[in-house]
Amino acid sequence: MTQKEYVKQIESVIENGKYKDNWQSLSNHKTPEWYYRDKFGIFIHWGIYSVPAFGNEWYSRNMYNKESREYYHHLRVYGKQSEFGYKDFIPDFKGEKFDAEKWVDLFKKAGAKFVTPVCEHHDGFAMYDTEFNRWNAKEMGPCRDVIAEIKAACEKEGLTFCASSHRAEHYFFMNPGRGYDSDINDEKYADFYGPAVDMKELSGRSMTPSTEDTYGVGASEEWLCDWMVRTCELIDKLQPSIIYFDWWIHNHSFKPYLKKICAYYYNRAEEWGKEVTINYKHQAFPPTVATFDVERGALTDISPVPWQTDTAIGKYSWGYTKANRFKNSRQIIRDMIDIVSKNGMLLLNVGPKPDGTITEQETKVLLEIGEWMEKNGEGIYGTTFWKQFGEGKTNNEGGFFKDNEEKHYTDKDFRFTYKDGYIYAFQMKCSGRNPKIKAFLKPKEHDFIVKSVTLLETGEELKFERNSKEMIIYTNGYKSDKPVCFKIEID
Repeated sequence: MTQKEYVKQIESVIENGKYKDNWQSLSNHKTPEWYYRDKFGIFIHWGIYSVPAFGNEWYSRNMYNKESREYYHHLRVYGKQSEFGYKDFIPDFKGEKFDAEKWVDLFKKAGAKFVTPVCEHHDGFAMYDTEFNRWNAKEMGPCRDVIAEIKAACEKEGLTFCASSHRAEHYFFMNPGRGYDSDINDEKYADFYGPAVDMKELSGRSMTPSTEDTYGVGASEEWLCDWMVRTCELIDKLQPSIIYFDWWIHNHSFKPYLKKICAYYYNRAEEWGKEVTINYKHQAFPPTVATFDVERGALTDISPVPWQTDTAIGKYSWGYTKANRFKNSRQIIRDMIDIVSKNGMLLLNVGPKPDGTITEQETKVLLEIGEWMEKNGEGIYGTTFWKQFGEGKTNNEGGFFKDNEEKHYTDKDFRFTYKDGYIYAFQMKCSGRNPKIKAFLKPKEHDFIVKSVTLLETGEELKFERNSKEMIIYTNGYKSDKPVCFKIEID
C-alpha cells in the first residue's frame, strides 16, 4: 500500500468508526482494565546503539556531535564519521543469541504482565518488518522480525503485547552531522538518516528547550504525514494493546496528526475487541484521552486518573553500554510500591546486548523482583489507591529524571493500596521493630474495624493493638532487606 492509499484508509476508518479525530470524541476513553489490574510491565531498548555500547542509546546522534565525548570516542575507535558512520554498525548488530521465548520467560518470572519493546528508536532503524522503511531488522542486522517474535512469545505465555515508537524525533535527530564531512550528508543514506533538519532551534544546546516548548518550531507536513502512516501501519501489523510515544509529540504541529492516530487506533481496537491506550508525556493529550507517563520519575500524591512511570534498571542508559550501572531490586520494588499507591503503573526497562542476551545484572534484578512479587504481589496486582498513599517523611520529588538514587526510607515510612475489603500496608524499611501506623489509630467515632493482620511473606496472622495514637503490629522481630506487606482485613 502506498502512503497516499494509507492516508485514505486512515480517513475512512475514522469516518466510519466510533471515535473521531477531536478531543471531544476521544475524551473519557477508558483505561484498559487489564492494564490497571496488572500494574507492572517490561520496556525493551534494543537496537544498533547496543553495538558501540558507549555513552547511551543516543549514540547515533552524539557520535556526530563535536561537543560530546561520543564524537571523540568514535574518532578514536572507529575513525572519521565520513568513513565509518552509524549505518556501518548494522552488520555487527547480529542478535545471534536472541531468543524471544527466553526473554518473555524471564519477564514472566519477574512478575511482569505486559511487554513493550521499542519498535523504532530515534535512530530510524525499525525492529519490525515494515513496507515504509527498508532499514529494518527483518532485512538487515539480525535479519529477523524481532518485534513479531516478541509478540508471539508474549501471546504464548499470556503476557500482553504493547509497542513503542520513538520515530517522531528522527526528523531532526541526526542533524549534528550536517555541519561537516560525515555520511549524514551522503544522499545514498538519506532514507535512513532522515531529514536531519539543520536549524538552530533543533541543534546543539537549543534542542532541548525548543523541543520541550509546545509552541517551538515544529515538523513539516510531509514528515508528519509520513510519521502518521508509519505509526498506523505499526498499529495494523502488530495490534498492540498500548502504543507508547516519547517526547516532542506535544508540539503544536503534531496535534492534528495525533488526533488522527488516536482515533484510528481506538477504532481499530474496537474492531479487534481489545482494550487499548496510549502512553504520552508532557501535555500531548488531555488526561482522559490517554495515559500520562513520567520518565524516570514519579508523582508526589495520588492522581485522580491512572498514570505510569517508565524507568530503567540501568542508571545511565536505556540501551546496553559497557559502563552502565544498575539499580538494585530493593530500590525498584520500593519505587513500584510508591507508584501503585498513587494510582500508577510501572514500566521497567532492560537493554539487551547486541547478541540478543540480557545482562547478568538485569537478569538478577528481575529474578529478585519476581521472588518478592510471588510473596507480596497480592498487594500490587488488582489493587487501587486508598484514602492516602502512605505516611512517613520520605517521599518523591515530583517530575522527570528524579529516580536514579535510592531513597532513604525508615521503618516509619508506609505505602497503602486497597482491594476487596483489605488494606495492604507496605513498610518500606523492615528493621525488626514492631511497626506503628498512625493512619490506623483508633479514633472515638467514624472508624473502620480491623479484623485481622497478616504478614504476606509468611502467611502468619499477627497480633495488633490500636490506640489513640497508632496501630502497633507485633511481628516477633521479623526483619527483611526489602519492603514487607501487611494484609489488613477491615469491616
